[in-house]
Amino acid sequence: MKLSTKGRYAVMAMVDLAAHSKGRPVSLADIADRQEISLSYLEQLFAKLRRGSLVNSVRGPGGGYLLAHEPSETRVSDIILAVDEPIRATRCTPGQPFGCRINKSRCLTHDLWEELGNQIYLYLSSVTLATVVERSVLGTSGLFPREVEGAPEAPEAAEAPALEQPGPSVAAE
Repeated sequence: MKLSTKGRYAVMAMVDLAAHSKGRPVSLADIADRQEISLSYLEQLFAKLRRGSLVNSVRGPGGGYLLAHEPSETRVSDIILAVDEPIRATRCTPGQPFGCRINKSRCLTHDLWEELGNQIYLYLSSVTLATVVERSVLGTSGLFPREVEGAPEAPEAAEAPALEQPGPSVAAE
């Protein structure tokens, strides 16, 4: 699955808004500068985010955008879906009874990719703006230890269970 710039930029901008708002509107120009995103592109994204009820606009001097909900209540999946970014890993059109192959059947791995899309959606639904702003995302999978000053060190490699190698074992002479 590849997330387009539309979804990534929308999440980056919303995290920036959550980090810098502090109860006051934030201008898109400021977000554009900090995140190195085109202002005109941000305007398009924020129009969708506003229609999706994720942000509120404030007009006039000192105006800009505010989060419509607390950062802890705004899920990353909601942001991505609000800007019309599908969260799926199959070539097939979601909700269709037929597949994407020429004969309208589904490929042998369809269920694998469908479930991957479901798992990605579930994960992005579990991550909020607050989680990202607090920089507490990395390490939540348990696969990669966080490299943060003051964090406990990762277990030594010797403590990890050994993986069995397939095939016959041959004794060395």
